[in-house]
Amino acid sequence: MQNRIEKITGALDKYKAENIEVFDLKDKNYFVDYAIIASSLGSKHTLALLDNIKKDLKPAENFNHIDESSDWVVIDLGDILIHIMTPEYRVKYDMESFLSTLADGKEGMPL
Repeated sequence: MQNRIEKITGALDKYKAENIEVFDLKDKNYFVDYAIIASSLGSKHTLALLDNIKKDLKPAENFNHIDESSDWVVIDLGDILIHIMTPEYRVKYDMESFLSTLADGKEGMPL
């Protein structure tokens, strides 16, 4: 699994994604084992990252589903979920807080 994570984060870094974060969610009552979040440089870069990631990771990875817009792309690899967002969307939706809470095992605790 660690090799897969490194390959994914390496590809994101290679194509200039920023602020790449990996969340270990194994045994945390979430539907994937890992979530990866990365920022794009803007709308066009978001879609370019998707295209480049697909080229780099296929055929080794099975892309179950992809939801895409120019501001936020979600790639479902089954046990890994990749979020690529514009900086504005990343701030607006603050997925880091949610995933950090899950990863730290504090789900359901009051803030």
